[in-house]
Amino acid sequence: MRTIWQDLRHGLRVLRNSPGFTAVAVLTLALGIAAATTVFGWIDATVRNDVPGVERAGDLLPLETLDPSGDPVRGSFLNYRDFRDSLKLVAGVAASDDTTFSLGAADQRRAQPVWGELVSGNYFAVLAVKPAAGRLFGADELADKPGANPVAVLSYRLWQSHFHGDPAAIGKTIRLNRHDLTVIGVTEPAFRGSSSSRIFDVWVPIGMGEELGILDRYTFTARAWRNLWMIARLRPGVPLDRANAEVASVARHLSALDPAHLTGFGAMLARHTPGQLQVIRLLRILMAVALLLLLIVCANVANLLLARAIARQREFGVRIALGAARRRIVQQVLVETFLLAIAGSALGLLLALWMADAAIRLAPNVGIPTAVDVHLNARILLFTTLTCVAATLVSCLVPLWHVFRTDVNESLKEGGRSGGPGARSHRVRGALVVAEVAFATVALVGAGLFLRSFQQAANTDPGFDKHSVLAARFYIQTSGYTIPEIQQFCLRLRDRLASTPGVAAVSYADYVPLWAGDGPYTRVAVKGYTPQPGEDMNIRRTIVSPGYFASLRIPLIDGRDFTDADTPDAPPVVIVNRTFARHYFAGANPLGREIAAWGQRFTVVGVVKDSRYFTPTESPRPYFYAAFRQRYGKDSELAFFVRTGGSMAGAAAVFRHEAAAVDPAATYLAVPLTTFTDVSLFPQKFAASLLAALGLLSLALAAVGLYSVMAYSVTQRTQEVGIRMALGARPHDVIRLVVRQGLTLTVSGLAIGIAAALSLSRLAADLLVNVSAADPAIFTGAALFLALVGVLASYLPARRASRLTPLDALRWE
Repeated sequence: MRTIWQDLRHGLRVLRNSPGFTAVAVLTLALGIAAATTVFGWIDATVRNDVPGVERAGDLLPLETLDPSGDPVRGSFLNYRDFRDSLKLVAGVAASDDTTFSLGAADQRRAQPVWGELVSGNYFAVLAVKPAAGRLFGADELADKPGANPVAVLSYRLWQSHFHGDPAAIGKTIRLNRHDLTVIGVTEPAFRGSSSSRIFDVWVPIGMGEELGILDRYTFTARAWRNLWMIARLRPGVPLDRANAEVASVARHLSALDPAHLTGFGAMLARHTPGQLQVIRLLRILMAVALLLLLIVCANVANLLLARAIARQREFGVRIALGAARRRIVQQVLVETFLLAIAGSALGLLLALWMADAAIRLAPNVGIPTAVDVHLNARILLFTTLTCVAATLVSCLVPLWHVFRTDVNESLKEGGRSGGPGARSHRVRGALVVAEVAFATVALVGAGLFLRSFQQAANTDPGFDKHSVLAARFYIQTSGYTIPEIQQFCLRLRDRLASTPGVAAVSYADYVPLWAGDGPYTRVAVKGYTPQPGEDMNIRRTIVSPGYFASLRIPLIDGRDFTDADTPDAPPVVIVNRTFARHYFAGANPLGREIAAWGQRFTVVGVVKDSRYFTPTESPRPYFYAAFRQRYGKDSELAFFVRTGGSMAGAAAVFRHEAAAVDPAATYLAVPLTTFTDVSLFPQKFAASLLAALGLLSLALAAVGLYSVMAYSVTQRTQEVGIRMALGARPHDVIRLVVRQGLTLTVSGLAIGIAAALSLSRLAADLLVNVSAADPAIFTGAALFLALVGVLASYLPARRASRLTPLDALRWE
């Protein structure tokens, strides 16, 4: 132990006396450790998927309803109630519906949107949440009786901002959606709802949903009305597979109760949603590239340490000759490297904490409060510690090998006036550069593949023109408005906007395409069509106003658009897309054909071109549109689309003015339509952006490593250069000699890296959009780019050497 303390003091003194070397090594290590720690923190948060602020968060699992195709969808209130009462292997099942409330004064002129949840009466009990003030839902709310409990629970954050943390707020009323609700409690500060990534501020009993204008009256009476998420808490010691067997058994029983609407439907408890699983796969790819970057960092630091070991080999040789054990020298090198790694880890951890919310900064702002729950915990600290130790061992592996292989006589000779580092040292440093270039090639190819994939997804024709359109997502339907009031609001705002100069088209609908989720759907029966066994007849749809297709420039193939004459008193009509017409009408003329939906019969009056509705890469699917004035309901959302010939800022200003003129209390988010559609591209954008950053950083570090090796090599061969020039070599001969050496290292690394990239890229093939995992253009581009960097990194020191006069070169010490 005494020798270790001596080595620590000696190491600190040595590093302090070499500030340039220390700064470069620490910063290099910090970049690699920060990248790895940041991605690990994201993976940790996503894999855990813990709901913050609850007890035993690991026991909480989503109870997903599965449609006949196996995709998760929302469940019905009646099914929730049966799951709650029938399941014995779970401690409880709760239900919720995320929504936006309008919080304001009596006149609603200072209304503000707040995100919250309609929840079952047992919600807080199942999640095991404790109040910070007052009480949470209890016996009075457990019955979930419609309209019976006008109460609310606030988040700690809203309690502080709205009531300034006043304990007297308990028992007071707040106005939500034009209804007075009594505040009965406040949640603990850490709790923000049943989602691991969303932030909610208000919780209201689900029975108040219809009265607040959020849920349809069929919510509590029809199993086909699926608009709730369910979450269950496993009993301690119950295996997930046993619990899922019970869940599947109950789901089969429920299907038998309502075969018309639930045939083929199932249910399961899942650790992660399909979307989360895709994110985890992307993060694992990011982690692989981050580890490659860390290896490049270690190779760079190893090169620095090897250079120092070579410079100190006479010192080591003298110490060994005087009787010092090699173990002591190895220990000293390890301690010095560990000090560098500790400093790099500390700085890297600070950088990782700063980068933790990079995902939020990259996400488009569509008015949904989100959070990435990454904070220092034992797992992240352990990962950083292990990374620090690994970086120490990998970085000093080569220098230690050099020390072990040191011959006392040779080490006393090397480094003298006539000598220099041996050929073995050059080979080792060259091997490290080859490894760096190989790692950088894999990282650069990965970045290129995902960047190309993102570009392909972004440039995919969505079937509508999303440019020059302002999209405004309203929260008016949760402001206590009746359906006739919303209809009048829409007509008045449309007419005011349409008469404004610069506005080319105006329309509104209950869904923004390509922005989030899988959209609204309705069960459909097509006259004359017999569904296949197990075929899902729940068809996605949008309720739109006249002019919607013109606003988004969706071509009308046949028939007519909706008009203002399509009122509730007129015959119900729909417009279908081309795939709907081909699938259900078998190529026959769809105009005049009938479909049944919402308990009514509708006549097809038009056919439009297919669009992308939920993801940029989805396959064509049947889709239909209903007239806004005929089918808009309480559970529908509201969005306006304004096509303009001017700037988005000008259109937004006009929209704010006209919306305020119609109703000053209206709350909404108005952004370019491309901001909404970017939501569906976010996973690809996130992966492409971070992989590009890691790839470029890997490239930069590999270039620095190559440059340092070539510069060091040229410095050590200065006398040789002088002799060559004295014997008649010209400057370009010297440059060619050095550049050839550098290109040999670069090409060797490229060959290894391309082979590795070809093998590894196939693992991510299914995450790429319209891009081959072995895309020749990307591989060729990465190779040429790295070759160019190699030439440049070799040329600069060669050019400096070629400018020396033979006399100066021969005098070089």
